[in-house]
Amino acid sequence: MQLPRAALEDWLRDYYFTASNDISCSGVSSYSFGELRETLGIDITELDSVVFRDSPSCGAPELRTAIAQRWGNGDPSRVMATNGSSEALFLVMTALLHPGDEVVVVDPAYHSLVSIAAGIGCRIVPWQLRFERGFKPDIDQLRSLVSSATRMLVVNFPHNPTGVTVNRDQQRTIVDIAETHDCYLVWDAAFAELTYGIPPLPDASRLYEKAITFGTLSKAYGLPGIRVGWCMAPLDVLERCVTHRDYTTLALSPLAELVATHAVKQSELLLQPMLEQARGNLAVLDEWVGQHEDHIEWVRPAGGVTAFPRLRNVSNVEDFCHRLMSEHGTLLVPGTCFAHPSHVRLGFGGSRDELQGGLSAVSSLLGSMKAADPLGL
Repeated sequence: MQLPRAALEDWLRDYYFTASNDISCSGVSSYSFGELRETLGIDITELDSVVFRDSPSCGAPELRTAIAQRWGNGDPSRVMATNGSSEALFLVMTALLHPGDEVVVVDPAYHSLVSIAAGIGCRIVPWQLRFERGFKPDIDQLRSLVSSATRMLVVNFPHNPTGVTVNRDQQRTIVDIAETHDCYLVWDAAFAELTYGIPPLPDASRLYEKAITFGTLSKAYGLPGIRVGWCMAPLDVLERCVTHRDYTTLALSPLAELVATHAVKQSELLLQPMLEQARGNLAVLDEWVGQHEDHIEWVRPAGGVTAFPRLRNVSNVEDFCHRLMSEHGTLLVPGTCFAHPSHVRLGFGGSRDELQGGLSAVSSLLGSMKAADPLGL
């Protein structure tokens, strides 16, 4: 297995911990442990009772039950709790895919959704979301791409990085396409509950036996540092995943499982403040883009906390992002990390002050470049 370098992680590794303003992130603001204890009512005696023994291979029963009841069909045997959803994606793909398998993948995509399959030696068929179409998923195109040769269909809606999503009828059609060809449907639902003006989609694992869905406490719930995610999948898939996990992480920390169980059981208490913050920030971003139409064009996100605008007249977006960081301490992800070099991934899930500070820095750099080159950037 030959995994390519993860361009997004390489970029964030260099800058993430030194930025003054981070408008790159795909998640909401992070909770402190004190805030978490107060919000969820975690008593210190519960923490003192944790014994640091190994946990079960698929996760603690209470955590799996909470996940199944909150998002799945109530059956904890179909849940595996993992070290972030990235581990779940890795386990599922390495367990199910073989060299030469055909995998249809939404494009652009978070690297784990495509690079693991590519590293295994699968034949990747991109389902392209085109900026010229407002990144709207072309269901007819998807229907033409998936065939009896397809082993796995991989999507993530709401989508990272564009922020587009599908409605329930479109979701049902995607499920039907996978079911017609008896392929696995991998649905990354990390942003499922971060939607604007439309209700969240039901978990696809409840619609199709061979659907495998992924969730995380990192994106919508402000707990990226706890590193808890999950997948919901058929029993035979989880059995294969356990075999692979026996050679990697083995299990979760019992302390992380305790905190995660509280978070899942009371997830609305964590979600709602962050969703309201994201809605307000999206309005700020919308207004800012309107003030910079000469330089920026975008598709307004319908879900998630990232947008994927295109920078007009900027000849090298990656150099622009380097300058933004070095001159203004502001972190933005260049579209090269998603093989779309004219775009940037702009995150609006953080604090209002950080977003406004970051946007002000982008405005300043665009203005200085225009002053230096009045005929273009």
